[in-house]
Amino acid sequence: MADIDLVRIKFDPGALLLLNVVLALIMFTVALEIRWSDFARLAERPRAFIVALVSQYLLMPALALAVIWLLKPPPSVALGMILVAACPSGNLSNYLTHLAHGNTALSVGITSLSTIAAIVVTPLMLGFWGAQSPGTAALMQSVAVDPWRMVLDVVLVIGVPLALGVMAGRRWPQWTARWGKRMQTTAFAVLLLFVVIGSARNFDIYRAHLGTVFMIVLLGDALAFTLAYLLGRAARLPVADRRALAFETGKRNTGLGLILVFNFFGGLGGMALVAAWWGTWDIVVGTALAHWWRRRPPAAANASEVQRA
Repeated sequence: MADIDLVRIKFDPGALLLLNVVLALIMFTVALEIRWSDFARLAERPRAFIVALVSQYLLMPALALAVIWLLKPPPSVALGMILVAACPSGNLSNYLTHLAHGNTALSVGITSLSTIAAIVVTPLMLGFWGAQSPGTAALMQSVAVDPWRMVLDVVLVIGVPLALGVMAGRRWPQWTARWGKRMQTTAFAVLLLFVVIGSARNFDIYRAHLGTVFMIVLLGDALAFTLAYLLGRAARLPVADRRALAFETGKRNTGLGLILVFNFFGGLGGMALVAAWWGTWDIVVGTALAHWWRRRPPAAANASEVQRA
């Protein structure tokens, strides 16, 4: 079995272009629903907003480094964990928060802000946290990633579609209401199809190395959901806010992660497998958690906590 640090996931240039276009389309359709009121709600709830910032930009990378220290995976797998931590919240987090009777308005605000901030924050976080571990630092230097080119790519894939989507949503609200969700569903379906086809074409690599990334992703994802919720509890946030925070932290935009892996790291096996498997696994875990919470509305959860106290 080949060393996972030497494995490359192969996609032809046309497929990579399609991946970039699909993610840009997803960002455009997400931006159709962004309203300035989403950010106003964050300003109205400063404590929840501050806790969300801590969870996104301190808790996630700290978790990644802790799991790397504990399990000592190959450098490319470790760098994949750091990449996932540097990505913004995934858009499915809003739906899962709604399903779980969480604070959907808070979830939408955090997703919108973290996605916009990712234009600059994701490349900076990847560069900074990737340098904290000797193995990942050496890998970053061997690849010689140009941070400015990465910022430019993120601007093209996220920033431009977001700006166009916000403008279109404000300019043509009726069209947005009619076609926005349909476009978003179609784009997500194409992205899922892309991942499935890519996995099938590289099945031997996935079969040989999935065991290497399975446990590290399982542990990292479980800790992300759990510790984000506990962080919200320690900050005395309402139960609905804690649920939103858990989904915003655990559900990552791994589509962006995959684009960065293929555009800058040549499809590096460990990184690609971590991003692809995290994107799959957190849907499974997030959906199960959302349905469990749905049967336990926040009012009942609050009453339960009062009884325990």
